[in-house]
Order: sequence, then C-alpha cells, then structure tokens
Amino acid sequence: MKPFKEIFLLIGLASIFAIVVGFQNIKKQNTIKNLQKNDERKGFAVVELFTSEGCWSCPPADELIEKLQKGNNNKQLYIMAFHVDYWDHQGWKDRFSKPEFTLRQQQYASWLNLNTIYTPQIVVNGTTELIGSDESAVLSSISSELKKTSSDTFVLHAEVKSKNIQVTYSDVRSHKEYQIIIALVQKSALSKVKAGENAGKNLSHVQIVRELYQQELVSENNISIDLPNDFNKEDWELIGFVQNKSNGKITQATRFEFDNNVYAN
Repeated sequence: MKPFKEIFLLIGLASIFAIVVGFQNIKKQNTIKNLQKNDERKGFAVVELFTSEGCWSCPPADELIEKLQKGNNNKQLYIMAFHVDYWDHQGWKDRFSKPEFTLRQQQYASWLNLNTIYTPQIVVNGTTELIGSDESAVLSSISSELKKTSSDTFVLHAEVKSKNIQVTYSDVRSHKEYQIIIALVQKSALSKVKAGENAGKNLSHVQIVRELYQQELVSENNISIDLPNDFNKEDWELIGFVQNKSNGKITQATRFEFDNNVYAN
C-alpha cells in the first residue's frame, strides 16, 4: 500500500504546485493589465531591454516586453529593446544589433557600478537594473516608478522628409548635467534565426531601437535622424528622454507617433 500512498502524495503535491503556479500567473497578468492602464496623474517608466538574437536566454525577456507592449494604453510606459553586438561572433549576426547599443549598456555598467554587462538585462528609468527575464522583479520595478506622484514630460515633434526625420523638442528643463536622447523605434518584427544559440527559432521582437541620437541640452533644439529604408509611419515611433550624464537617472520622457505626421518632400 505504501507505493499507492506515495503516488497519492505526489499527485497531491503536483496539484498544489499547479494551483500555486496558476495563481501566480493570474497575478502577473493582472499586474501587467494595471501597468497598461492610462493614468496621466502618475509617474513614468522608461524600460530599456538589452538583448540579442544570438543569446539563448533572451527570448523570455523579449516575450515579457511583448506582453507589456501588447495592449499598452499607458502613455507613461516607454519600452525600448536595444540589440547589442557582442553576441554576433557566436554564429549568428543579429540584424538589429549596433555597437552603439553595446556602448550604451557599458555606460550603464559604469553608472550602476556593475562589474560586467550581460543579456538579457533591463534598466528602468536609468537607475534600476534587473535580469530581463525576471518577470516579477521587472513588473515590481515598473509599478514602483509608475506609482510616483508626478510625471514629467516634454513636447516632441518630427517631420519626415525624403531622406531624414527632422526632430524638434520643447519644454525641456535645460541643464549642463543632462542630455537629451531620441530613439527611433520599430514597433515589431519577426526573425527566423538560422544559426547560433537560437538556431531554428522564429523570434518575435517589439519596440526595437533602430537609431539612437543624443545631444547636450543647449539652445539648439533640433536633431536630424537618418531615415531607414524600411521605415513607415504606421509601425514606427520616436521615444525621447532626458538623462543625467553623471548617474544615468532619467528625469523626463515623451513619445511621438508618426500617424499624425504630414510627410514633406
């Protein structure tokens, strides 16, 4: 009879485990829905994911920000995915990777006193870094930032021309310790990976940073961005933010949707 008791015990434990996991998943889903609600009275969260198609542990982090982005109505939640290039020598060249994105991650390592850089990594508002696939920790950090009492934004405008995008900004608190950063973001893409650690996988991406520009906060308030060949106004947006050059803290953020923009010649 003992084997039967052990079997029943195992079945009972498995059932309890399934219930607990199910409850945790429901709780996370509800948390995401709450984060996606539009509430302009609260704070903002700039979420930067450092990822790569060549990294086997990155897809769960990509999936997490996709869950956050899908159905997101919160104007104060800004999500960006930076594809770093240091995985490109492992057999698969990530078509979205750029060395400047790796440099940005290295800058965060300096600001946050980290010994190394890694993927997947998420940084929230320039001050908190987390393992990108740690869903509970990431959601908690974002929630904490969104609950802050004030949201600070500025005005961003862009005009699309034949070869570039002319960006202007206003209502930015000018200070020599800060810089403005503008990211040109592709909202979604699919990649079929044929080599490397993710060989054979079809990877889904969201909020892919394609171009990144930064400049000092001076009297000049315009930036020219090169226009990618695959750009279209429906599937791209601009995210702009102001960042402290000494410690990385992000103090203002906004976005510009191209849907309402008039193309110029």
